[in-house]
Amino acid sequence: MMRTEADALPTLARESTGVSRYITRSTAIQSAVVAATVILVFAPILPIFYQALIDRPLYDDGQQFTLANLTDLLQSPNFWSVAQNTLVFAAATTIIAQVLGTTFAILIGRTDLPFKSFFAELLIWPLYISSLVLGFGWFMVYGPSGFVTLWVQSQFGEAPWTLYSITGMSIVAGISQMPLAMLYGLGSTALSNPQLEDAARSCGAGPWRTLRSVTLPLLMPSILYSSLLNFTIALEMLSIPLIFGEPARIGFFTTLLYTQGISTPKPNYGLVAAGALILLAIVMLLVFLQNRLLRNSQRYVTVGGKASRPKTLALGRWRLWALAFVSVYVVLFVILPTAVLFLRAGVSFLSPFVPFWTLFTLSHFHDIISFPAYVRSIVNTIIISVVGGFGATFFVAMIALVARRSKFPAADKLEYVAMIPRSIPGLVVGIGFFYALVLLPPLGWLRNTIFVLMVAYTMRYIPTGYGAISPALVQISTDMDRSARTTGADWWTTVRLVILPLIRPALFSSFALMFIHFFKEYSAAVFLFAPGSEVIGTTLLQFWVAGDMGRVAALSTIQIAVTVAFIYGIRKLLGVKIYG
Repeated sequence: MMRTEADALPTLARESTGVSRYITRSTAIQSAVVAATVILVFAPILPIFYQALIDRPLYDDGQQFTLANLTDLLQSPNFWSVAQNTLVFAAATTIIAQVLGTTFAILIGRTDLPFKSFFAELLIWPLYISSLVLGFGWFMVYGPSGFVTLWVQSQFGEAPWTLYSITGMSIVAGISQMPLAMLYGLGSTALSNPQLEDAARSCGAGPWRTLRSVTLPLLMPSILYSSLLNFTIALEMLSIPLIFGEPARIGFFTTLLYTQGISTPKPNYGLVAAGALILLAIVMLLVFLQNRLLRNSQRYVTVGGKASRPKTLALGRWRLWALAFVSVYVVLFVILPTAVLFLRAGVSFLSPFVPFWTLFTLSHFHDIISFPAYVRSIVNTIIISVVGGFGATFFVAMIALVARRSKFPAADKLEYVAMIPRSIPGLVVGIGFFYALVLLPPLGWLRNTIFVLMVAYTMRYIPTGYGAISPALVQISTDMDRSARTTGADWWTTVRLVILPLIRPALFSSFALMFIHFFKEYSAAVFLFAPGSEVIGTTLLQFWVAGDMGRVAALSTIQIAVTVAFIYGIRKLLGVKIYG
């Protein structure tokens, strides 16, 4: 007679006795998970506080506590202009992203727009690609010497836009962040109760009045949540301010940290730490406000136990206009920047005045594959994304299991600790881990290795993985745990043989998200990489500084190609869409 896993539980439980009567294997594992989470989350934060409050670099002797770093930063003539630029940029980016995202969410989620599924697929693609690569694509299309810019100048004398301004940068950033607002809006439109809209129509309200008075107000939780998320992302964004702001000498918090800590022969670590501390405080305040504002979201609930299906809003004579609007947007802001990036990778130079088919060359790709450091950056990125993604998924799964499915004394606090990294910008994560490695000599072996990048990325994306795994655990009844325990299984045996197999789809989803984020991450790496531990993002920045647009385009093309292959591969494997 065949034995099932459940039959094996008593035997396995007897084989895995605890270390002692009071310290069992399960409590030891749970304690290790809690300790590792606390150390990993706070390791990059505490050194920043310490460096900001001492009068010299961490590695120097004779350190004295002082507030000089903070006062010097606040009294700097550029600080307040940098703060103003950052806030204006973040606000404008958020407005653009929310207006576009909400509009597309309604058009795709609630109207009879033609080809909705096709457009929805294209509109979310900027979410999968690094903002660094998107910035390069925009530069090659709409920059001063961009393909479209040169053509417009030849036809009309000058181009009516410039990306080297806060307005131009906000448009680029807003369009790149639009998919987040759209996805949150689509989630809300799918759950809207059609009876409320029917009631408005029965009172004589037309489709647009119903949309304005009923549908939009019901989207407020998603609009609010995605607005604060997009504002936070804009505050910590490095790529677009670096690509378009630095040449125009428009300063931002992130570019200040980058230039003072990376691009100068003598880094001012005290100033960098003080700036990182201020940025961290602002972002943490925004996350706190987000949680406070959404705690009464129950008042927006419209879906109860009665089944309902949202009705499609007929656009009528506006249907073709809506189709034209979405089509033009997709072509100009999604397809064209990516297509020109691909095209630039395969030509010696790109100009609207010279037929591109006469300029084809593979020299840019040949340069990349023939130089060891460039090949290493690709290999390192793939290794970090695969190995680090698996490791991060397992670690986050353990956090979720301890927080949700254990009786460990600190289990209820662990989830709050795990959510802290969502308020820590990637650049600050990199700075913090850099300081931690300097401050703690036993960790010195991690320096200049890809392992420190795996650790830093894991810390930053704990909330992302947790968000994929935790809902799956909630759906599994605790009766499963109790049944296993009645057969004599301890917590770890129950987790290993019962819970983990049941949440396998969520684990795959978490790994997919980790892979995508690890693969496109660059901001946390700029303070941590060294010769031998390069990644695609840091190599792209080096190409950009050197003005080598051909190699920028070629390496960006490779990054996009790997991302596309992974996403469609994981979709075929899981049968679900993964939003990175």
